[in-house]
Amino acid sequence: MLRELRIENLLLIERAELLLGPGLNVLTGETGAGKTILAHSLDLLMGGKARRGIVRPGASEAWVEGVFDLPPGWESDSRYAEIRDRLPEGANELILGRRVSVSGRTSAFIGGRAATAPDLQLVTADMVAFYGQHEHRRLTIGSAQLEMVDGAGGKAQEDLLSRYREVFASHRAAAAELEDLRSGERARERDLDLHRFELEEIEAAAPEAGEVERFEAERDRLRHAESLRGAADGAAVALRGDDMEGGASAEIARASAALAAMRGVDPALDPLIARMESLALEIDDAGIELRDYVGGVEADPEALGGIEERLDLLDRLRRKHGDSIDAVLEHAAWCRERIELIENRESRELELAERVTALVEQLESSARELTGGRERAAKKLAERVTADLGDLAMDGARLSVELRPQADGFGASGAETVEFMLATNAGIEAQPLKDSASGGELSRVMLALAGAGAGEGERSLVFDEIDAGIGGNTASVVGDKLRTVSSGRQVIAITHLPQVASRADVHFTVSKDGSAEPALATVATLDGEAVVAEIRRMMGASSGDEAATLHARELVAAGR
Repeated sequence: MLRELRIENLLLIERAELLLGPGLNVLTGETGAGKTILAHSLDLLMGGKARRGIVRPGASEAWVEGVFDLPPGWESDSRYAEIRDRLPEGANELILGRRVSVSGRTSAFIGGRAATAPDLQLVTADMVAFYGQHEHRRLTIGSAQLEMVDGAGGKAQEDLLSRYREVFASHRAAAAELEDLRSGERARERDLDLHRFELEEIEAAAPEAGEVERFEAERDRLRHAESLRGAADGAAVALRGDDMEGGASAEIARASAALAAMRGVDPALDPLIARMESLALEIDDAGIELRDYVGGVEADPEALGGIEERLDLLDRLRRKHGDSIDAVLEHAAWCRERIELIENRESRELELAERVTALVEQLESSARELTGGRERAAKKLAERVTADLGDLAMDGARLSVELRPQADGFGASGAETVEFMLATNAGIEAQPLKDSASGGELSRVMLALAGAGAGEGERSLVFDEIDAGIGGNTASVVGDKLRTVSSGRQVIAITHLPQVASRADVHFTVSKDGSAEPALATVATLDGEAVVAEIRRMMGASSGDEAATLHARELVAAGR
């Protein structure tokens, strides 16, 4: 539902704010006052093209903004995924904006962030349906007509369509997989050879997790074996001495022995004596271990060469299949799975062929049921709409619904397309609705369809000049029909008929001040006696006409 509509510098309107409500919202005003400007502002919010010269003289840009309730299925519909990311978490409304510069360039906004006109079209497609002298003629689109026929069939038809779509999706997926199996024989053989080669290469190498780090450490030790031996031997000599002289161990032992004679004489010295004795033992042990280390380190060119070869092999595998041995092992597992899948292709192909055959039978059966439901719904819909068109100043008009087989058999929505055919007068051959109906007639057909239950879901319906060319009792019928259709949904009607305006839940009027330079139109919300006064004006009467005032008051009371 459209909650608020704000307009700035759009032709005659300098600034306007409309707070719309549920039910029937009407917009009235003198001819030329600016009612169509409001229609065009909605067109802009729906992603329509900006007309030339719509920016108010003296202004640099025009601005239209609408506050909408979020469309049905907003949370889960994948079409809105990108737009959902633009809104704060927990948002319960959607603000759309359109800016038009004096040069004619336009900018679109969703939730205060830059968007495109197609983005606006996508979002508003499920929120607003606009009928009248307008570019948006959704009623003439075949897919929309098909939805209306299914909508007229009620819950039972919706269930048939849902079941059909499930079978259709399953059939399409199975058929695509089968086609892939049958068409890629040469590529599969090539893939099989490649997967086998790569798996054999990995299995022959038998890599183990962590072995690269282990071998790299051993390689570094072997590469520096002589340096390690020399450093360790020099340190051992420094600590324990050699055949010629003693090392640090002997000197510290003598120092420790000199102190040991004084143990217990001075408590302050005893800890130092203990440390010297411990140090003598540590240095002696370190010297012994260094001697042992020297004996264990040997240069081994053959072992080093083997390690270098192993690391080269593992490095090649890592470059081919990933940055780690874990990635190489994962690739081997994937190769095994692919080999098994390709080798079992024949059995899978047979399984899929049987499944496709079974699904074709289910698809045909489901399509027949869906078509049968549509035939019944289309017949009832055409009869009811035709009957209503006579009341809507279209005497002799006749709507028929043609179901035509799909050229390629089965589509995503069934085995047929739908075409609404309209004969505007008795004895006239019916033509496709898109070719035979004027804007006003199109709006009245839509009104009849909405009243017949083939409607637009929960979308707001906007009727621009739906009552063009009618009056008298017909006008009252149109008003009653609009009132009925607006029950439980939002309807916005731009009208010049008091019989329609008197049924409004919310009433707006547009008035123009021709003395201003440039001319200025203002929009006001009416209630109470102001509504009565506007109805009286629409009847062509003056404020002093008591009979007209009484009649206007009666119309308003009857409309409630």
